[in-house]
Amino acid sequence: MSAPHKIHPQFRAEALRIGGEKVVRERVIDVFNPYTNELVGTVPKATLEDVRRAYGIARQYRSKLTRFERANILNRAAALLRERTAEAANLITLESGLCKKDAVYEIGRVADVLNFAAAEALRDDGQAFSCDLTPHGKKRRVITQRDPLLGAICAITPFNHPMNQVAHKVAPSIATNNRMVLKPSEKVPLSAFYLADTLYEAGLPPEMLQVVTGDPREIADELLTNENVDLITFTGGVQIGKYIAAKAGYRRIVLELGGNDPLIVMEDADLDKASDLAVQGSYKNSGQRCTAVKRMLVQRDVAARFTELVVEKTRAWKYGDPNDGGVDMGTVIDEEAARLFESRVNEAVAQGARLLTGNRRDGALYSPTVLDRVDPAMTVVREETFGPVSPIITFGDIDEAIGISNGTAFGLSSGVCTNRLDYITRFASELQVGTVNVWEVPGYRIELTPFGGIKDSGLGYKEGVQEAMKSFTNQKTFTLPWGL
Repeated sequence: MSAPHKIHPQFRAEALRIGGEKVVRERVIDVFNPYTNELVGTVPKATLEDVRRAYGIARQYRSKLTRFERANILNRAAALLRERTAEAANLITLESGLCKKDAVYEIGRVADVLNFAAAEALRDDGQAFSCDLTPHGKKRRVITQRDPLLGAICAITPFNHPMNQVAHKVAPSIATNNRMVLKPSEKVPLSAFYLADTLYEAGLPPEMLQVVTGDPREIADELLTNENVDLITFTGGVQIGKYIAAKAGYRRIVLELGGNDPLIVMEDADLDKASDLAVQGSYKNSGQRCTAVKRMLVQRDVAARFTELVVEKTRAWKYGDPNDGGVDMGTVIDEEAARLFESRVNEAVAQGARLLTGNRRDGALYSPTVLDRVDPAMTVVREETFGPVSPIITFGDIDEAIGISNGTAFGLSSGVCTNRLDYITRFASELQVGTVNVWEVPGYRIELTPFGGIKDSGLGYKEGVQEAMKSFTNQKTFTLPWGL
């Protein structure tokens, strides 16, 4: 028998949040700290009846909250989070292994999401159209309004941003007076419960947000196909996203899937600035972002100097104990993920790539790693490598750069380092991605703005607070006589 896991002093035994009740179950899912392997919490394994009950409550409830009241709840929750940044960030670090710097930054982003959603709740996004515009027109006016969905929203979130991914689903739902049933990742569920409780404390009716946890093999199909579900919003892997699309039937789906994002460095680039972006984009959040720099595409004439700078700055990137406020990077989500990155790097080296630094693993702790002489066909860059690996690929001209960038199944985001307007305009029009960031990492955005990808990165529907609020509503038009 294996030795029992040590229990962390801040252990949390959580309960489902269904209709304002805390529901416990005998069967639970254990949540471990990736760095120490301590048991940091448990969450219940919801039954099918739990899921059905949550959806039934959500379907029947009709929120009467005014725009002002919704905005107040969201702003109050944001203020509570900012006051409790240290506590909330500590929880993220405990269950995910993300370092303190990344966890504190995430809490700030969550508060931003809530504040932006509050502001958008106050904004009337209706339109008015005059009808006397043509020879056969009439003196009437068409007016639009956005109403909450009739049924519930199903939200399924991943592990890489334990609280911010949840906020990006929940805040737009509250702002539009919807009712949501949330299933957070079983790897990092504690942060989701923390955010839900903060919202309840801020005044949110519990019927508007219910949280269920469980074994996806047991409850996933019910989450997706329950008759009370009108929309499914999912962030996560491509395989699961396509499974959801196949299962969803006559329901709206918003899928934010993987990325294989390039940072493209042209021959005119400031290499010191470009290498800063490359390193930050590769290693923040332990490289576990769909918009992380997954491939560095560098013009051949400047590749040697750029590579030297990336290696130098990678070696200065401190990684280790996530609780150490001085480290720049903690662990990845678990040892299995770290082993995958190690094996992909080893495979690339066996196929001719050169390991310049890194590829050291200790459990779930994996070092920032740089490879060059990488071929676009290698698995480490053909597939999404969701960790702190920096593969460098060289190219000759802009045509080749665009071809390599577009040569994967993904199409989420990109970063471009150049000052030439002719290059910038070509990248903006020809890169097959949802976002092109000039002189910035691929992941740059604010929480309000549209975000999403094409190809295997998503169906083109955008997230971000404003776009999510549109997705989460039914648009209604009505007309009336107007004028004499």
